[in-house]
Amino acid sequence: MQAGSAAVTTIPINALEITLALAMTALAALAAALFAGAVVRRVLRRIEGERIHTVALAESTVSAVRRVAFLLTFLLLLFPALDLAGVEQTAGWHADDLTGWATQNGVRILLLVLLAFAANRFAASVIRRAEHEMVPAADPRALEHRKRAQTLGATFERFLSILIWTVAALMVLRELDVDITPVLTGAGIIGLAIGFGAQSLVKDIIAGIFLIAENQVRIGDVAEINGIGGAVEEINLRTIVLRDLEGVVHTIANGEIRTLANRTKDFSYYVIDIGVDYDDDTDRIVAAVRDTAAEMMAEAAYAPNILEPIEVLGVDAFKASEVTLRFRIKTLPLKQWEVGRELRRRIKKTFDARSIRIPFPQVEVTVRKPDLAAP
Repeated sequence: MQAGSAAVTTIPINALEITLALAMTALAALAAALFAGAVVRRVLRRIEGERIHTVALAESTVSAVRRVAFLLTFLLLLFPALDLAGVEQTAGWHADDLTGWATQNGVRILLLVLLAFAANRFAASVIRRAEHEMVPAADPRALEHRKRAQTLGATFERFLSILIWTVAALMVLRELDVDITPVLTGAGIIGLAIGFGAQSLVKDIIAGIFLIAENQVRIGDVAEINGIGGAVEEINLRTIVLRDLEGVVHTIANGEIRTLANRTKDFSYYVIDIGVDYDDDTDRIVAAVRDTAAEMMAEAAYAPNILEPIEVLGVDAFKASEVTLRFRIKTLPLKQWEVGRELRRRIKKTFDARSIRIPFPQVEVTVRKPDLAAP
């Protein structure tokens, strides 16, 4: 071949040797992947304990580490294996050059990516463990603390993930001999421009920080925001997500929240208005409601959810066909509807058993005959 030509020189090779080299490379990569997965699993076991078998995040972490380790090890050993098999190339990078780069910069980049990945998953595991150990799962009265822990945990996990991968990306660029000074300078200028041009975004983020810090609402609460009611599914720094009874998802910017009513913070009340006939004895009806609520509170299925005996608020209104009595019962958050509906059902059965009639609208009509003797 003439000097200066860019053509690749073809050398007779042994196909069996190439196959054997590729097989050995794949086996070495598989061994490295299994070793890396075993190390990560051992670390996660120390963090999660026996919960590692029930946490999907742990298994997905081990699988991802195995795949990444296999791919990188295979690429790292591929060129030396081809050299041993007799494959040579005179144009472009030589296998020795690729091996030299891989053993220096490549290994550092690999370590940076793995460290970033491990740090991200480690932070997520620590946050999950903190959420689990902050409040015992068997204590139903600790629901409020658990919901707050989940809300703060999700926010911190998202923030740490963005921070870790941003730092890792900058360090990888530096290993690739990319000058990151203009990147940092440009990021500063862009941040300043965004600060002036995206005031509503900054407003939403600041409002979200105070929303979380002041514990106004948590993931799992039932709240009404700007007249829209539903269960809180997500609380982000910029938005809050509600899902109403029909399954419709409402996304509201934190800076646009004008009114927020949390129906499930610390405890809840279920209010019952009962209309009774004017001829009935209100004391007898109050006694019937109290007896029904006391029976329900004594049952094991409902006793943990009821915090106090039913409260009699008294006669609330005089209407055209009925006297309205108002009651309320104090329950755990999110349990007021379950307790209240069952209590209504039992009150109806008690009224039927004690012959207490629930009135219905009535109209009294008076018919007068004309006086025929009148002149």
